[in-house]
Amino acid sequence: MSHRLPYHSQGWLETIISSTINSNSIGRRDFLQWSANLLGLIGLLLASCKPTSNRSTSTQLQTQSVNKTMKIESTAFIDNGMIPFLYTCDGQDISPELTWDAPPAGTQSLALIVDDPDAPDQTFVHWVLYDLPPEINQLPQSVGTEPTLSGGGIQGKNDFGNFGYGGPCPPTGVHRYFFKLYALDRELGLEAGATKAKVEAAMNGHILAAAELIGRYARS
Repeated sequence: MSHRLPYHSQGWLETIISSTINSNSIGRRDFLQWSANLLGLIGLLLASCKPTSNRSTSTQLQTQSVNKTMKIESTAFIDNGMIPFLYTCDGQDISPELTWDAPPAGTQSLALIVDDPDAPDQTFVHWVLYDLPPEINQLPQSVGTEPTLSGGGIQGKNDFGNFGYGGPCPPTGVHRYFFKLYALDRELGLEAGATKAKVEAAMNGHILAAAELIGRYARS
């Protein structure tokens, strides 16, 4: 991006340069020294015209960098491994067991979102779960489809239009399924059946830590 000096500054500099060059009273050495000083002044003026957008970017990166990273695992498959038939639409379509480490201090609730970014049209949501108590560190296999879980937690609607978990059911090829866990500094307070978009909007600015587990599946 080019930066131009203000009009009045340009006129002032042009006047000085013109008068100096046309003057016979200044020696060559003095003129060279004066020119160096003038270039330094121009540099300072240009520096004051530079955009300050980098400041906000740096602050944003610092804010993100303090977020603690948690770890989430499953006994059913390893990270980036194939999801067993049992947990898909071709099997019993039940949720896999999930475990995670302790969230950071100040965590008031947990949220879980499972989605497939490889779906043909747009990311397909397979599970939305929020307001899980922070002391919970695992979900058993085959979590039910009731709107409110007995041990705490509220279920949203997946893109099948149902409460709870809906297993992988890709039309073609291998798809990835992201199990994303969030530690939040507040309860979301949303009613049962909230969509992924509503949950993400409510979480914005309240995420203390996050964890991710990826599973893969392809129909035979």
